[in-house]
Amino acid sequence: MSSATPSVPSRARRLPLAGVLRLGRPSDIWFKPALSVVGAVAPPNLTLLALGRLDLAMYTMAGSLCALYAHNRPYAARARALAWVVVGMLTGLGVALVAASLTTNAVVLVTVGALLAAAQKALCDATRIGPPGHVVLAFISSASLFVPQTLGQVPGHLALGATAGAWAWIVGMAPGLVRPHGPERRATAHALNAAAVSAGAPDDPRARAAAAAAAHAAWQSLLSTGARSAARRALERLVVRAEVAIAAPSETDPGRLRGWARDLAGTGPVPRPDGLGDAADELLGVEAALVSMEQSLLSRLGPLAPIALRTALGCALAGYVSLALGVGRPYWALVTAASLYQANVTLTWSRGVQRVVGNLLGVLAFAALAPLAHVGQAALVLCCLALNFGAEALIGRNYWLGSVCVTPMALLITEFARSQQPGELITARVLDTLVGALVGFAAAVAVTNRRAGDRIEGALSKVERAQEHAAGLLAEERPEPGALEAARRGLSAAVVDLRSAADAAAGEWWQRALPEERVMRAEQAGHRTLAATVRRQGLHCWEGAQA
Repeated sequence: MSSATPSVPSRARRLPLAGVLRLGRPSDIWFKPALSVVGAVAPPNLTLLALGRLDLAMYTMAGSLCALYAHNRPYAARARALAWVVVGMLTGLGVALVAASLTTNAVVLVTVGALLAAAQKALCDATRIGPPGHVVLAFISSASLFVPQTLGQVPGHLALGATAGAWAWIVGMAPGLVRPHGPERRATAHALNAAAVSAGAPDDPRARAAAAAAAHAAWQSLLSTGARSAARRALERLVVRAEVAIAAPSETDPGRLRGWARDLAGTGPVPRPDGLGDAADELLGVEAALVSMEQSLLSRLGPLAPIALRTALGCALAGYVSLALGVGRPYWALVTAASLYQANVTLTWSRGVQRVVGNLLGVLAFAALAPLAHVGQAALVLCCLALNFGAEALIGRNYWLGSVCVTPMALLITEFARSQQPGELITARVLDTLVGALVGFAAAVAVTNRRAGDRIEGALSKVERAQEHAAGLLAEERPEPGALEAARRGLSAAVVDLRSAADAAAGEWWQRALPEERVMRAEQAGHRTLAATVRRQGLHCWEGAQA
């Protein structure tokens, strides 16, 4: 342990308000999930509309909404991820429908919904499935708990969900026919742009950490494609360029990095940097460092136990309070609570503020749209499709902005089976939003996450071991190029993981003193060793020759 003076123990931190509602830049691919969800939802819903069975739309929506997932993954990995999302969605739906068939006890149903939400949260975080995470899964399973069922109806309803899920898989994979390497190209371009920012501000630790994380994410994207195709090898060279720029910013031309990133935007050939010839292939082919650092699913689930407990407790209590207040749809409070839980208490607070603001504005939007939606069922379906598109188009700028569309969409979905009074829906939704947000955040504060500090210690140990290994290779007279490259990548991944662990723990309450100075020194030493490794490999000379 370091002899440095430890930080003050993390008790109750000041909760931020500034910037929580600030709009960010839209995602580069905001239109992809927006168009995908419309393409996945429209055919099943319009078919049910034509058949006069719009009351079954809840079950097809379960499968259709799977099209929201995995848009940042290469298509080989996306195929697997989407298939597992569909399986997970149908599993949650099946459990909910069976529970609804066996009991009408609202307390039991809320309890089942809370346990499902906790399991969905833990699995989505452990598998790193990405946005929209567990929230959509929890919405479908929780809402289905309160739809009257018989056991005999369950197989047919699951079949509807599976059919729509298969169509969503096709929709999600279809862009690969036009741009088969699009996700990898975007990840590589992001790494190049982040490296350019870091090279332009070499004394900014945040820019350097962001660039290292982007390069690590690019490697993960490339590794998930499977076979090393010609396109992948060309992209690997560019990621190496990004890593060299992070390690040797003074010898880097940021403009060249940005130029390569722009060249990756279309479908043209991947730029081939000069200087990385055949001799670099053995460096680029080293995958063991990153692959070996991947943890099993069970080992990733362990540290998530406090977050899962928060989710289960918060969702259950929110549902119970909603029932006690006489609200007819306690699953709204349950889902509101489920949507709050992030990596730490501070981020959970921010999400709670965003959720409340978005939902309150969303009920106003519903009040304005309700007369149009009530013109007929066709208008209802079209309004829901427009809101689906709007939610995905806007949510990347800030969660509250997307919620302005999600809230009226959720309210309109309840009218697929029968028309309802807008005033009653609005009152219930506002009440459940406030209950879910308040009770959910209280559960986050009550359930401490002491494991966040343990994760920092583990990450520090991993960085120290990786640094010692790399330093040992640097001390050798003639280290194997492949071994040195593996050590460099392993150390880079360990430094990225340390920053992630430190950021997560910094926002937790009731923590023991965090070793902030030790983390800072470990990061600085890690980056110095990475720079020395780059110089020993001669990669900085290749970069300097292009500047």
